[in-house]
Amino acid sequence: MSSVVARTATGAIDSAVVVSCGDELTTGRISDTNATFLADGLGSLGIAVVAVIVVGDDREQISWAWRQAIERAQLVVATGGLGPTVDDITTETLAAVLGRPLVHDPEVAEHIQRLFATAGRVMPSNNLKQAQFPTGATIIANPVGTAPGYRLMTGDGERPTHLVVLPGVPREMTRMWAESVMPWLRALLGGRRVAMSRTFQTFGLAESGLDERLREVIDPEEARLSFRASFPEISVRLTVVGAPVEAEERLGIAAERVRARIAEYVFGEGTDTMETVVGRLLGEQSLTLAVAESCTGGLLGHRITNVPGSSAYFLEGVVCYSDAAKRNVLNVGSKTIDAYGAVSEETAREMAVGVRRFAGSDLGLATTGIAGPEGGTPAKPVGTVCVALAWKGGVASRRYQLWGTRDWIKLLTSQIALDWVRRHALGLPLTGAGRAGWERTPKDGTAS
Repeated sequence: MSSVVARTATGAIDSAVVVSCGDELTTGRISDTNATFLADGLGSLGIAVVAVIVVGDDREQISWAWRQAIERAQLVVATGGLGPTVDDITTETLAAVLGRPLVHDPEVAEHIQRLFATAGRVMPSNNLKQAQFPTGATIIANPVGTAPGYRLMTGDGERPTHLVVLPGVPREMTRMWAESVMPWLRALLGGRRVAMSRTFQTFGLAESGLDERLREVIDPEEARLSFRASFPEISVRLTVVGAPVEAEERLGIAAERVRARIAEYVFGEGTDTMETVVGRLLGEQSLTLAVAESCTGGLLGHRITNVPGSSAYFLEGVVCYSDAAKRNVLNVGSKTIDAYGAVSEETAREMAVGVRRFAGSDLGLATTGIAGPEGGTPAKPVGTVCVALAWKGGVASRRYQLWGTRDWIKLLTSQIALDWVRRHALGLPLTGAGRAGWERTPKDGTAS
């Protein structure tokens, strides 16, 4: 691909704005995954995203977005609006904002025509619109689509603002970002600094509780802490920006302090899930597991068996939804159910013991509860859940009072139950699990 009129400049880029264009974004028909992807990529280079602006396919809105973005950052990355149709107006609008005429690039036009010919299709004449660029643009090749991107600069030579425009189709944009934009940015930055991060996956403490515990542990000048709630867990991300060796050292020191402060609630790092961590611990300790589910209806077994290699430690999954199934399959006593009810610690304990005996496993895990929206009583309202874990020589149980929709209660119960297995394997107190904002008036169970 050729460059219409290429200009280059070096210098610090500390801030960026992402602009996403498309009616499909502003009407909610699709999620803006491009902005998430770009923010992560920019952050890895130590470039802070100060704003994400989402606008529809409207000339006035796009003009406003470009002016706002250029004013606020040294780098603007935009996606969308580069297609051949009448609503694809990003390029012509940007050219008008910058006061630059559009220039036809014959090499890009030839490339587009060749793509259609190779596919055995007749090219509509409006596709040639994708071969027009603002004066001063450097073309960014699109290896998987017809719409190339481009980059250019505006402002003075002392403090230019770099503009990057990419297609909105995610598979095209991500490929162009990785193959062209990231290498260009790295060269522009000169490799003088990087952003390094550690992400801790936590469960059992609310976001506000995590913030309170960590507020005085990390100096904002030293590192940045951010929290992301993704029910039912919360990610704590620690980011350090600096020269590579120095940043790595600072990140390690800061991460140790973070982990020490919230160690009991950190179940993993990076992309770890509760079920992968539990599986890893069971494998390392050569422990086997069987589960008896009532209110979770097989969700526990589903999550456990989603982990490759789970057959090495998962022996049995039993869904005993009815009282009769609890009695007939797991040998839960009729007197227990009559006296305490199917949703009780006493029943959950006998379920855990029963499934462990039934499967011949090292551990037996059980859940029973009222997921709603009906079925609650004043004594046992919707959200009442009991979890129990049995092992050789012991059994523990606890009643929780959860809140939320039916699917939330089921998912949260499965998370609590898996966390019990994790805590047991690590020698942590089981009844310490689950004191977060989703629980009402917790009641501790007993262990024997």
